[in-house]
Amino acid sequence: MRRPVMRGCCRTAFALFAGGSAVAHAQEAFTQSDFGGVGLLQTPTARMAREGEFSFVLSRTTPYTNYNVSMQPLPWLEGSFRYTNVSNRLYGPRSLSGSQTYKDKSIDAKVRLWEESRWLPAVAIGARDIGGTGLFSSEYVVTSKRAGRFDFSLGLAWGYMGARGDIANPLDVLDDRFRTRPTGGTGTGKFSTNKFLRGRPGFFGGVEYRSLWEWLLLKAELDGNDYKHQPQNNNQPQRWPVNLGAVFRLNRNVDLTVGYERGEIVTAALNLHSNLATHVDPPKNFDPKPEPVAVEQVDATVKPADRRPPEQVDWPAVARNLHDNAGIDVTRIGRRGQELVVHGEQQRFFYPAEGVGRATRIVDNRVDDSIGWLTVASERSGLPTVETSVHRPRFIELLDHRLDLADFRRSVEQDPVTARDEEVLYRAPLKRFTGGVSLGYQQNLGGPDAFVLYQVYGAASGTFNFSRNLWLDGVLAVNVANNYDKFKYDAPSNLPRVRTNLRQYLTGSDVTLPNVQLTGTRRLGQDLYGLAYAGMLESMYGGAGGEILYRPFGERWAVGADINWVKQRGFDQDFSLRRYHVITGQATGYFETGFHDVTIAVSVGRYLAGDWGSTVDVSREFANGARMGAYATITNKSGSAGYGEGSFDKGIYVSIPFDMLLPHSSRSRATLLWQPLIRDGGARLNKRYTLYTLTNDLDGDLFDKNLEKIRD
Repeated sequence: MRRPVMRGCCRTAFALFAGGSAVAHAQEAFTQSDFGGVGLLQTPTARMAREGEFSFVLSRTTPYTNYNVSMQPLPWLEGSFRYTNVSNRLYGPRSLSGSQTYKDKSIDAKVRLWEESRWLPAVAIGARDIGGTGLFSSEYVVTSKRAGRFDFSLGLAWGYMGARGDIANPLDVLDDRFRTRPTGGTGTGKFSTNKFLRGRPGFFGGVEYRSLWEWLLLKAELDGNDYKHQPQNNNQPQRWPVNLGAVFRLNRNVDLTVGYERGEIVTAALNLHSNLATHVDPPKNFDPKPEPVAVEQVDATVKPADRRPPEQVDWPAVARNLHDNAGIDVTRIGRRGQELVVHGEQQRFFYPAEGVGRATRIVDNRVDDSIGWLTVASERSGLPTVETSVHRPRFIELLDHRLDLADFRRSVEQDPVTARDEEVLYRAPLKRFTGGVSLGYQQNLGGPDAFVLYQVYGAASGTFNFSRNLWLDGVLAVNVANNYDKFKYDAPSNLPRVRTNLRQYLTGSDVTLPNVQLTGTRRLGQDLYGLAYAGMLESMYGGAGGEILYRPFGERWAVGADINWVKQRGFDQDFSLRRYHVITGQATGYFETGFHDVTIAVSVGRYLAGDWGSTVDVSREFANGARMGAYATITNKSGSAGYGEGSFDKGIYVSIPFDMLLPHSSRSRATLLWQPLIRDGGARLNKRYTLYTLTNDLDGDLFDKNLEKIRD
């Protein structure tokens, strides 16, 4: 379906880019090209952005407007996703698209082979438009070398960037097929492998000059394209092949580029960028202040004289303080000799160390020296996950600056939850009902009906708890404003329409029930977890299913499986059901490689259209919890005539903790997903809960890498 999806919250991106003064810049920052990715104007260089960089580039070079998103998940790997608006070509028939201009989608990648040394230049290889229509496809090798304030680049490109064809293809000696490059596109959503390194290549390169003023950079490049072989027969005049430009660094997060290209036109580009790896959280002005302990403030509200033996402490009041100040929804408090154990779920603080530190402060202010250790036994939706134990005297030494963080870490223990004898001091009553209201936004980009289709809606959510391991929850959504009345296009598909009837679901009703389900969790054994659910599981499917996960404590791998019987819901998203039903599910292995914090998840199983296949998801998580990733799904229907548009399913995404953006702490995330096409093949059930997510507290890396927050 020619309906790319961009899920997420727009305010996420604005908040990220607006915090320019809060971003640390320890390395040299390289600028982006018109097509996104580090480069000059029309061409790339061998340079890479700082690890963790996230950029949005809007550029205009008549007749093309590019909307680029670029990510730097690894020091040597750059990825970009782009929409190109061709202003002098129509999207399709006027009966469907009206006067909307053509929109092209593409994915780029660049890999650095080695870094610059004293004598050798940096070298990178890359490909442009490898996962779209192939209209702008190009492959290249490029080198870059610094000389004082000048940074020189030279490359050789095949395809769009090398269309001038300066030399015969050096690969002709291997096969005659390299002499000619196929013309036209490759088809929506397919890899343009039939064009790789084909045809006569052209040279490109240039120089970037960093002026004495930090806010000004100058660029000059030799363009390898002569614009006489443009896609869609959209040839452009070129008086000379040299492009000139100036980059004005308005602040640490905003660059403005003005150029003169082809000897014909003035160009402009706006680059909004931030670094997810080094982004500094805004001050948490709306969080309660952590309780001061005696060593921090002489006139603290709670003085050492108020400390009492555990039997005399007002534990209901302590539980309230733990909830209000440390974010822990307490289920019970117990004692194991000199160890006090707080069982509960962290509901406020994204970084586990922060909640543990605040809890230790609260306990230290109220309990006498008969308690030497505080243990926070973390739970999530009734599942016990990990016990974090802090040596109370060492914690006070840390706050009093008599102990550094590295030495303090040796007195902190993280252990699996095991059944142990415990004196129960307090057991919290079950809170039966919770709920709230919110305002939501969703959009679809790049379709033939309109480039942006959007909806603003109000949502009311509620949860009724039968026990801590069994609850009923749901969401009621009410349309506030949208333009989905323009949505008319149904994609071609010979598979069961398990996703491509999106239009009917989005336009069926102004009041919907996207989710209503009964969910139960259970710890089935040491490191073994179970989940069961039934109801209206997502906006398109209702049914029942279950999941198990084996996630050994302290290990970097996990394995799980789910199985579901689901039936298609009515288009109004009420309690009605349609005839189509299927059994679907996957077995999934998760492996944290230990290499640059890269996690690989491989799933094998049956998808919603009844096709069988595999999904590979590769992601990089930074120390602060931000994540960049990409996935691809190939099934036994991929590439077949009945599959529809695109040879297989794929997408890239960014997941950003709200804690990085908001003036108050939050455990929620904003996920922005760019999915070039919605298709029926390789479609998975969008479950509300997954065990791998529910057991994320087992991620000891997030605790260790943010241990300094235990003092906050």
